[in-house]
Amino acid sequence: MLLGLDVTALYLVVPDIAADLRPSATQTLWIMDAYGFLIAGFLITMGTLGDRIGRRRLLLIGMVGFGAVSVLAAFAPSAGLLIAARALLGVAGATLMPSTLSLISDMFTDARQRALAIGLWATMFAVGMAAGPVVGGALVAEYWWGAVFLIAVPVAVLVLVLAPFLLPEHRTRGGDRLDVASVGLSLAALLPAFYALKHAAADGLTVEVGLAALFTTVASIGFVRRQNRLRTPLLELRLFRDRTFRVALVVLLVGLIGFGGVMFLVTQYLQLVEELSPTTAGLWMGPPAAAMLLGAVGAPLLARRVSPGVLMAATLALSLLGYVLLGLAGTDSRVGVIGGFAFVYLALGVIAALGTDIVVSAAPPHKAGSAASLSETVQELGIAAGVAVLGSLTTAVYRAGVDRAPGLDGDTEAAYGDSLSGAVAVADQLPDGALAQAKLAFTDGLNLAALVAGVAIAAAGLACLLALRRLPRLGAAASEAPEPIASAAGRDDGR
Repeated sequence: MLLGLDVTALYLVVPDIAADLRPSATQTLWIMDAYGFLIAGFLITMGTLGDRIGRRRLLLIGMVGFGAVSVLAAFAPSAGLLIAARALLGVAGATLMPSTLSLISDMFTDARQRALAIGLWATMFAVGMAAGPVVGGALVAEYWWGAVFLIAVPVAVLVLVLAPFLLPEHRTRGGDRLDVASVGLSLAALLPAFYALKHAAADGLTVEVGLAALFTTVASIGFVRRQNRLRTPLLELRLFRDRTFRVALVVLLVGLIGFGGVMFLVTQYLQLVEELSPTTAGLWMGPPAAAMLLGAVGAPLLARRVSPGVLMAATLALSLLGYVLLGLAGTDSRVGVIGGFAFVYLALGVIAALGTDIVVSAAPPHKAGSAASLSETVQELGIAAGVAVLGSLTTAVYRAGVDRAPGLDGDTEAAYGDSLSGAVAVADQLPDGALAQAKLAFTDGLNLAALVAGVAIAAAGLACLLALRRLPRLGAAASEAPEPIASAAGRDDGR
């Protein structure tokens, strides 16, 4: 939940940071993005590191770092230091995701309990993201912008006090040292990929985006070749030989592309088309968040009676109703948009719980951290790709749908023709009807983006049905397991 809050809590805080620290436009962008970039870049490294040094130990180290750097961020005297603190928060945050997820596989040896625990784990992150704007707005209104970061301190203290008593330790015996070259290649492959996806959404296909894509392709090839040569690689590529593992990752990727892009557009719709405040828009996201909770907690329970693959396929099919509602929305369809997004969020809860469980349980116990980090990296890539692809599609439809407004100066006309947010920013300078036309053009883009995402989701649902329908029910999986995860080879309780 803490990590989810940190992703979105700054949405309402940026204006206060800008007034206090006076960052440039580029610095403001990096204050928002440094955290997510570094989390995504270090997930694979930290997941494997947890397998080597101990997952509980990595969690404790990361929690110390997260709490300490949060204090530095709260009292940062300049934009540059705040960016550095946000980057360090991303590195620390990358230790928390895979360590907590892989610890779940250690603590819950029964497949039914593990799936339910993963569902709750996924739900807490989503609830944190949904609550972030509301919590951030409340804290900055009552205190100052730095209070948003200080939320981490009591959580860090709680984890550091209780984790040594409540959490087991697990690490791989006899592993080699972490390969520094592989770490560098993984960062070189992932960070430019996220940069390219994010800036493609904002600026389209520019030279910088192309160079970043080329760089990440070359680095990815180098990374794969090195992993195939190492005795104990940073990322165990042999995991991809398992078809269940591959398909589950693809479903997670496609599902998060649809969710990430739609969430990006729905939040803009509520604030720019419906003209709701960020706090009110956050409250309207409550029903979808409740649907996600229902999916994440209910799916593992239903999967005791129905195959997880069939259940995921059925839920993805049901979510198509949400994409249709979004595809038919108009400029005054707030309830329809929220209802449609609730179906999307429901499916996210189901695939996040069951898909993540499939990925983690398909890996050997001593590789659970690596599998967990790969699952998280794929989901981060999905969100970034969704924002880039569906955001770019909506922008293209918007720019084609707005007519040149007469009598505007160059800067105002450029802002109006570029995006709905630009049109809203210069609304007082626009002629009658121009802003309404801009809202309609944006909504047309949302409609098309939702329908395109729906086609991809339908394909993912079909893949689930064809490739995963024979997965045993969770109860059956638990009874047929040859040995509990906790007693598998590679176990070291650290006592």
